[in-house]
Amino acid sequence: MDYQWYPGHMTRARRQMQEDVRLVDLVIELTDARAPLSGRNPDIDSLAAGKSRILVLNKSDLADPEQNKAWTAFFRKDGLVACEVNARSGNGIRQIRPMIAEACREKIERDRSRGIMNRPLRAMIAGIPNVGKSTFINSFAGKASAKTGNKPGVTRGRQWISVERTLQLLDTPGILWPRFDDRQVGIRLAEIGCIRDEILDAQELACELISWMRAAYPQVLSERYGISPDGTAFEVLGRIAEARRCLKAGGEPDCGKAAALLLDEFRSGRLGRMTLEKAPD
Repeated sequence: MDYQWYPGHMTRARRQMQEDVRLVDLVIELTDARAPLSGRNPDIDSLAAGKSRILVLNKSDLADPEQNKAWTAFFRKDGLVACEVNARSGNGIRQIRPMIAEACREKIERDRSRGIMNRPLRAMIAGIPNVGKSTFINSFAGKASAKTGNKPGVTRGRQWISVERTLQLLDTPGILWPRFDDRQVGIRLAEIGCIRDEILDAQELACELISWMRAAYPQVLSERYGISPDGTAFEVLGRIAEARRCLKAGGEPDCGKAAALLLDEFRSGRLGRMTLEKAPD
């Protein structure tokens, strides 16, 4: 299956971001900590050229703790201001404010030299669909200001949110890029829920996930489902169906239902904290 998803509204959203980025001092990019590199839209680099940047690895509670540290160090070594955050619980949110002040230090000092005091900083919150941008804004602002949801495509239009008098945040729709050159990027984004399930083959995606888990976290399948991980990925999916009583009439394994269950348990963290791609050494 070709894992591509670029609906028409994303083209419009990209154009809007191109216009809006001129209004901000800073771009805060969110990526999913489970796929930190695959989850970064390369278009944001060109859209945000010349702007101060912060990279937030969100949903860090679902990712491998060691990989969280490794990826944060990797991005910092690459010259980015980076941190890990769990926007849903608020863990890590407090470090964002001083990061913003540091990233915009030259701008603040320039304003002061011109006699401009306490002008609000403006930051754009950017990232791919379902990476948690609105949840991040609500956690950071301390109030439910932006629409949230656990499916991609919840935010569709421009939303400005004031955080006290010194900071304004611009929530933007999640956008992907027109085509993934690497098929594995599309698979990872589908596995973490950044591509609409309605256009995916859940059984094929679940088999991709099973194959990856057997190599990266070999103990997970046997510990969670009490099954042998041997054989083809589809055979393993059938065993998961039997173990979880996902059965059709007559007792035949319902692999479609088992695939949906496996993907849901992975995305929610019930299979444990896992990261789909390892940071370079």
